[in-house]
Amino acid sequence: MRLWSLLLLLVCLPTLIMSEDYSDVTVIVRGSRTIAATSDEFICATLDWWPPEKCNYDQCPWGKASVLNMDLTNPLLAKAIQAFSPLRIRVGGSLQDQVVYQTPNLGSPCRPFTKASSGLFGFSKGCITMERWDAMNDLFLNTGAVITFGLNALRGRKQIRKGVWGGAWNSSNAQEFMEYTVSMNYPIDSWEFGNELSGSGIGASVGAEQYGKDLVELQKIVDQLYENSSKPLVLAPGGFYDKQWFAQLLDVSGPNVVRGMTHHIYNLGAGNDPRVANRILDPQYLSRVSDTFRDLQLTIQRHGPWSAPWVGEAGGAYNSGSRTVSNTFLDSFWYLDQLGQSAKYDTKVYCRQTLIGGNYGLLDTDTYVPNPDYYSALLWHRLMGNGVLSIDFGGTSYLRAYAHCGKQKGGIALLLINLSQNMGSMVTVRNDLNVGIAQGQGITRDSSFVHGLKRTVSWVGSKASDGLEKREEYHLTAQDGNPLARTMLLNGVPLELTEDGDIPPMYPVQVSASSPIYVAPLSIAFVVFPDFEADAC
Repeated sequence: MRLWSLLLLLVCLPTLIMSEDYSDVTVIVRGSRTIAATSDEFICATLDWWPPEKCNYDQCPWGKASVLNMDLTNPLLAKAIQAFSPLRIRVGGSLQDQVVYQTPNLGSPCRPFTKASSGLFGFSKGCITMERWDAMNDLFLNTGAVITFGLNALRGRKQIRKGVWGGAWNSSNAQEFMEYTVSMNYPIDSWEFGNELSGSGIGASVGAEQYGKDLVELQKIVDQLYENSSKPLVLAPGGFYDKQWFAQLLDVSGPNVVRGMTHHIYNLGAGNDPRVANRILDPQYLSRVSDTFRDLQLTIQRHGPWSAPWVGEAGGAYNSGSRTVSNTFLDSFWYLDQLGQSAKYDTKVYCRQTLIGGNYGLLDTDTYVPNPDYYSALLWHRLMGNGVLSIDFGGTSYLRAYAHCGKQKGGIALLLINLSQNMGSMVTVRNDLNVGIAQGQGITRDSSFVHGLKRTVSWVGSKASDGLEKREEYHLTAQDGNPLARTMLLNGVPLELTEDGDIPPMYPVQVSASSPIYVAPLSIAFVVFPDFEADAC
C-alpha cells in the first residue's frame, strides 16, 4: 500500500507543479566549514509538574500528564522515547521551585500539589516520593533517555517584596535528593538550577549576584557527589533572556560552573491569541527570535566562553499552548523553523515543551498517540547532523532553508519550509564549489550558461559524475490539505502508529540529485544528499 502511494505521488507531481504557481529558488550550500554545532541530543522534550487542576482559558488540558501522576507504564510512552535512541528529557517547569523531595530529613509530610491562592501560580508546595523517582528512572533507563533535572532554587529564600525573593539558597533537601540519586546509580546528564527566576522573573525572581553564588555552591555539591565518576553539567537559569542579568550571572559564578545557559522562548503569544496561526506563517515574525539567539551567543562569548546556549523550554504559545493550533500540522512550521534558527547560533540543546501535557505536547495528553510535531522532531533527530552549514539563499522569503551535515549517511541534510499558502517553490541546490566562477558573489536565476554547465558538472561537488547520484526526500503535508489536521502525511502516507503501537517506519523517496526539488505550498521537506561534497562534514 505504501509503495502504491509513493508511486501515485510521483506520477501526480508533474501535474501538481503545472497546476500551481511556483517560484524559482536557489540554495547554495557552503560545505567547507561549519558555522556552529549542536549536541548529539539537540532534540529534547520536557516533563512538567502541572496537576490536572492547571487551567487556562476555560480549559484544563493537562489531565494526568504530570511528573507525579502520568502513566509511566504506558507502552506508547516508552516506544515514543525509544524511537529517538536517545531522547533528552528535561524534568522541570513552573512548579519546580515549589517541589520538595521525600528525603529522610524533609521534616514534613510528602503531599502532592493542591490549589492554594496564596501559593505561586495558585498552587501549594508539592512533593515527590522516592518511590515515584525510582519508577521514573526505571522508564528512563529502559528507554535510554538522557536526563536533565531541574532543582528547586527557591528553597530557603524569603519574599522581600512582590515578585522578588532574597536570601541564600538552602541546599540541604536538594543535596539529599542528589545523594539518593547517586546512591541508586541513576544517570543524570545535567542538573538545572531554578525555573524562570531570571530578570524580572515569572511569578518570582532572584537577583543575579545571589543566584551566581548559589550556583557555586551547587557546583561544589556536584564535585563532591561525583568525585570518582563523570560529573553532570550544571545549567542555569532556565528563564527568559535578560542580557544584563545573564551577563552578571556568568561573571559572579565564574569559570566552569554554568556549562549551559538555559533560556525559554514562547514567541507566538498566549494560547488564546487568535493571531497564533498567522504568526506561524509570517516569515518576518518568525525571524525576530534570531535577535535573542544572537544576543545570548554574544553574551556567552564575552562573559562565559566555557558555557553554551541551550533552549531549556519552548512551546510556541504560552499557558499550555493553543488548543486549536499546537497539536496540529501547522505547528510544525514554527517548531522546525526555530530549531533551524537556534542551531545557527550554536545552541546545543532545544527542549520542546512538552513531551506530554498541555496542548503543545509531542504526544496526546490522553491517548499518548504522537501529534504531528513528534514526527517532525524525530525526522530532525534522525537526519540533521551536528554540524551547521552556511547557505546563500535567493528567492521568496516564504521559503525557509537550513543545512546541516548529514547524520547517518554523510553528505548534507537540508530542511525546506514553505510558509506560502498558494505558491510552491522549485528549489535548485548547489555546492558553492561550483558556483564561484559561474555566478560570482550574487545569486541569480539560472542562465543558459549555468544550464549548460549543469549537464557536465555534478551539483553535489567539484568532481564530474555520471549523473546517477540520488537524494532522499521526506515531504510533510497535512491530511486532506487542512493545516489544522491532527494527522501528518509523509510522502503522501499518513504517519500513524502500527497495529502494535509502534512508531511507523519513515521512508524517503529517492530522486536524482541533480533535479530541482519541488516544495508544495504549506509543506515541509527534509532532503538528504548523501554524495554532497562538504569538507566540513
